[in-house]
Amino acid sequence: MSTLPPPAIKKFPEDSIEKLCYGIAESLKEYLPIPNDRNRLGFNLYRLAIGEGDKPEVIVKNAKLKVEGISLTDLAKRLEEEMSKIKKN
Repeated sequence: MSTLPPPAIKKFPEDSIEKLCYGIAESLKEYLPIPNDRNRLGFNLYRLAIGEGDKPEVIVKNAKLKVEGISLTDLAKRLEEEMSKIKKN
């Protein structure tokens, strides 16, 4: 028996909302050392961008992120600034 190759992965376009939100989460790699935490944050930011999510202050409290080197309030402020850049586009 042989195994089939994995399915191809379709990447988001560079200017899509998804790519921008997950990019913000990846840019915080020094503060969020766990990759799954960054993915969870990216998903929450995407939901915020499309109007279904919570504010960044609520996201950082409820997402159960392991944060190092920055306080939760500073992280929330930073997320708010980054998300305002997305909303301008």
